[in-house]
Amino acid sequence: MHLILRQGRVIDPSQKLNKVLDLAVEDGHVVDIAPKIRGKARKEIDARGLIVAPGFIDMHVHLREPGREDAETIESGTKAAARGGFAGVACMPNTQPVNDCEAVTSFILERAREVSPISVYPVGAITKGSKGEALAEIGEMRRAGIVGISDDGRPVQNNQIMRRAMEYSSLFDLPIIDHCEDKDLAARGVMNEGYYSTLLGLKGMNPAAEEIQVFRDAVLARQTGARVHIQHVSSRYSLAVIEQAKQGGVTITCEATPHHLLLTDAQVVSYDTNTKMNPPLRSKEDVEALVRGLASGSIDVIATDHAPHNINDKMLEFDQASFGIVGLETAVSLILDRLVNSGLLSIDRMIELFSTNPARILGLKRGSLRKGDCADITVLDPKLRCIVRSNEFQSRSRNTPFEGWELKGGPAVTIVQGKVVWST
Repeated sequence: MHLILRQGRVIDPSQKLNKVLDLAVEDGHVVDIAPKIRGKARKEIDARGLIVAPGFIDMHVHLREPGREDAETIESGTKAAARGGFAGVACMPNTQPVNDCEAVTSFILERAREVSPISVYPVGAITKGSKGEALAEIGEMRRAGIVGISDDGRPVQNNQIMRRAMEYSSLFDLPIIDHCEDKDLAARGVMNEGYYSTLLGLKGMNPAAEEIQVFRDAVLARQTGARVHIQHVSSRYSLAVIEQAKQGGVTITCEATPHHLLLTDAQVVSYDTNTKMNPPLRSKEDVEALVRGLASGSIDVIATDHAPHNINDKMLEFDQASFGIVGLETAVSLILDRLVNSGLLSIDRMIELFSTNPARILGLKRGSLRKGDCADITVLDPKLRCIVRSNEFQSRSRNTPFEGWELKGGPAVTIVQGKVVWST
């Protein structure tokens, strides 16, 4: 055998498994999982005291290549992901040029094969150039290897075009992955509309800008039968709409980010542009509702919305700075420390949110450690202590609001198709 992980606590929500076991890997697949595996392997990992989970997948990442390699490349972004415990990432189409055709999809996949230590799953654009005017070549991109379609930060405003996109996506069994934002209601705001935007004199973004498009997507998904995934839910009322739609049989899922789960709009009082993201940081009541949604099952996925920016795009006045923060190298430790260690979230549920559910939504043969499954594995050390230091990031960008946070728990080993691609 190539690799054996010895006596780790194997947690696999797809099997409802939580037990101390050995796990053996050969030719990139799980070949045995048992209380004690006899014999020796070419490589063995002492996993006592560690958690062995199906490989984590971040289904909302911006790798910037092609077009903005000054902020991130496929190589640097995937190395950051491996360090953060992710065996795979789904990359958004807002590259330059936009990933709206077979040529760009093929470039991303070929470049990933050359330089990436992990799996890369491209997401194609819904409309040509993400301009919201005409559908992109969805079937062509599907054949090239996309796993979903999204216009991400330039969401489709025309309801009829979104309806057609849902009908078309169903033909290829692709999820619509939507950043919900009514641009008119958002009104060029730079933070959450409320007490703090008034206090700071900054233009606010009304939560209704998100909520109305979540409702629209739920209605259209009900009508078309499409699979819809709502990105970075930030409002408690958006979550309520999603819960109601699920109860009504709509095929709708959603994600939350660590920053929307741990930070509020009160953090913006520093005018630190690393607290500027879209959707913006919301109220304490919104954050509390999202955390409850994680535990209850209303939220399906934790994703980072990893949005690297060149320092010149962030070192501006708050109004002028770019939206977004990096997240690949901090997400797992943040959730372990602030939500799992505090008892707000079980470790089994965390693994489901980071692995089992993203794999299911994207239609990937991942997210499980059954015999014969691909050996994508994330090993967690619950006792690992770390301090967030952006100058140590593998990412080319440093835009994090978590600088200096002391955290307990984090990724110890990342394994992709049986190969160790990162370890502490």
